[in-house]
Amino acid sequence: MTPQLTDRHALALHRARATRDALFLHEAVVAEVQERLMEVNRTFTDAVVVTPFPDLWPGFRTVPDGEVLDLAPESQDLVIHALCLHWADDPVGQIVQARRALRPDGLFLCATLGGQTLHELRAVLAEAEAAVTGGLSPRVVPMGEIRDLGGLIQRAGLALPVADSDTLTVRYRDALHLMGDLRAMGETSALAERPRHFTRRAVLLEAAARYQSAFADPEGRIPATFEIVWLTGWAPHESQPQPLRPGSATHRLADILPKH
Repeated sequence: MTPQLTDRHALALHRARATRDALFLHEAVVAEVQERLMEVNRTFTDAVVVTPFPDLWPGFRTVPDGEVLDLAPESQDLVIHALCLHWADDPVGQIVQARRALRPDGLFLCATLGGQTLHELRAVLAEAEAAVTGGLSPRVVPMGEIRDLGGLIQRAGLALPVADSDTLTVRYRDALHLMGDLRAMGETSALAERPRHFTRRAVLLEAAARYQSAFADPEGRIPATFEIVWLTGWAPHESQPQPLRPGSATHRLADILPKH
């Protein structure tokens, strides 16, 4: 059985109170998807988006990012997984379901938060809680590094896998305003093992002070890093380039390299 990382009920409540003005990360993903699809020499006729915020995807069929995706086998030629894979208890299972929903030579395109996301906030929260309470609590959902996330595409059986990332740095007046923005995004902690009580005010104030001291720019504003990792793969098809069999090379590497 897959360990439960996310409290789905809490996550749904958090997303329900999200405000459109705070969904700038999701809007950036929408714009980037459009750019990436323009670079693909293909017209897609059966596309679906896995997203918690369907209003951001007019013109697309959307499905929620539940444990079981509402996708029929080989029903799509494009599946977009839009900035919600980091909440999945089984991220490989999510990609496998997308793979099964694709027709041969269909495209899977995923945007997810990567491991550098909110590294500043995570560091100061841990330091502040340890200093104030003498302990640590799970507060931020773990997010994969790009190399590990890229490996998920191959594990799911997709061909021609590519992983790349963009980093967005947003500046805030202070850490408390950043935390308020995360709440408005619906991205506050929904970990199943999170503390079930409000964080002590002393911890938050200590974290804010440490954030300011360690990261503030000359104008006193603090940076918040958001890393968006992009995963791309294709449902296998005989028309796609195939790797050569081991031992089938017709030239030796030594014959190609310059001689000294």
